[in-house]
Amino acid sequence: MHKQVLITAGGAGRRMGSSLPKQLMPLGGRPLLFHVFEQFLRYSPELRFVLVLPEAAHEPWKALCLEHRFHGNHELVEGGPTRFHSVKNGLKLIPTNCLVAIHDGVRPLVSLETISRVFQFAEKFGNAIPVVGVNDSVRIREQASSHPLPREHIRLVQTPQCFHSDLIREAYNCNYHETFTDDASVLESAGERLFLTDGNYENIKVTTPADFVVAEAFLRHLSRKS
Repeated sequence: MHKQVLITAGGAGRRMGSSLPKQLMPLGGRPLLFHVFEQFLRYSPELRFVLVLPEAAHEPWKALCLEHRFHGNHELVEGGPTRFHSVKNGLKLIPTNCLVAIHDGVRPLVSLETISRVFQFAEKFGNAIPVVGVNDSVRIREQASSHPLPREHIRLVQTPQCFHSDLIREAYNCNYHETFTDDASVLESAGERLFLTDGNYENIKVTTPADFVVAEAFLRHLSRKS
C-alpha cells in the first residue's frame, strides 16, 4: 500500500522556557524537526508528508527550510487546540486506501526498524502501535494509598502509530474526549482492536531541557555506531 507520514508538531516551547517552539529548536546543530523528517526519508525517499504546525510557526519553519536547504516533500497544516484536533486537521490531506504513520514531531530518534515494523504490521492488521517495556517498579496511586503493578504487563506507548487511512479517518469522525491521549485511544474508542509491536528505547519524546540533553547524547552515540 502507498505510505504517508503525518507529523504532529503543534506544541509550543513553554516547558523549554523558550519563545521558539521546541520542534524548531536546535538539536545536534539543526532544527529538531529536520531529524524527524530525515529518519523517515532514510526509510524511504518516496514518502510524502503532512506537517501540522501552529500557525505562528509556519513562517519560522519556512525560513529554516530555506536557511538549511531542506526540501522534504510536505504540506503544511495549521494545528488545533489539542493533539486530537491537530491530527484531525492533518488527516484531511491524507488520501484514502493508504497507510499513514502518525508521528510526534518531537521524537527525532525513532529507529528505521521501528518505522519498518509499524508499516508492515499496519498493512497486515490495520494498525500498529509501537511500545517498549518498563524497567522501573510501577505503582498506581488511589487517593491516600497506592499499590504496585506488575511491570511485565506495562508498556510505554510511542509513535509512529500506523493505520489504514480509511480506518483512522473514520475513527476521528467523532468529538474530542479527554481520554484521547494518542491515536490508538481514538481508534480503540471506535471499537477496533489494537495491535502492539516493538518500539525502540531511544525514541524519546523531547519536551523538557533535560530531554534535549538525553537526545543529544543518543545522537552522538548513534552517529558513532553508523
